[in-house]
Amino acid sequence: MSDIQAYETILRDRQRELQSRLSRIDLDLGRTKEQDSDDRATESENDEVLEGLGQAGQDELRAIGAALERIAKGTYGICVNCGQPISRKRLAAVPYAPLCEDCIGQT
Repeated sequence: MSDIQAYETILRDRQRELQSRLSRIDLDLGRTKEQDSDDRATESENDEVLEGLGQAGQDELRAIGAALERIAKGTYGICVNCGQPISRKRLAAVPYAPLCEDCIGQT
């Protein structure tokens, strides 16, 4: 298996994991709220946390989708900013990384 195929597998596995997690978050956010005001306050705080997690998950899903598109186009592992290769170390840490270490440091 090539490095690209291995990264595609990692990305698709993470994509499925996030989709499952986001589905559970949607179910939790859609549940009936408690009538007790103390419970509602706690639920409201929990919902804010869930919404934040949901937004982070959506952001990561978009980044994964973009990385899978780069794989399909044959440009995966190439910095979208400068066109230089993205290091294996960076891709191992963030498989959907669109920028090399030099360009990420410039933002």
